[in-house]
Amino acid sequence: PTEFALKQNYPNPFNPSTSIKYQVSQSSHVRIIVYNTLGVEVARLVDEHLDAGYYTISWDGKDNIGTLVSSGIYIYKMEAGTFTDVKKMLYVK
Repeated sequence: PTEFALKQNYPNPFNPSTSIKYQVSQSSHVRIIVYNTLGVEVARLVDEHLDAGYYTISWDGKDNIGTLVSSGIYIYKMEAGTFTDVKKMLYVK
């Protein structure tokens, strides 16, 4: 890839899981974190050094301790080097 990018999750709304595609244009430490609408971290999906490439991560609607989250709007944020992007997704039970 020639640039960093965070794609919209699919499906959206989702139940029981969703996929998030992203791309990394150069070797970087990448974080993708899901937050609730209050800005509290719900799930840390990616937190590692990745080589350039195309990636997909799935989220099963569970928080960091394995508890199923409630229905609602969630924000996911990708950070890699100086790149930052944020998207919204909807979890429906």
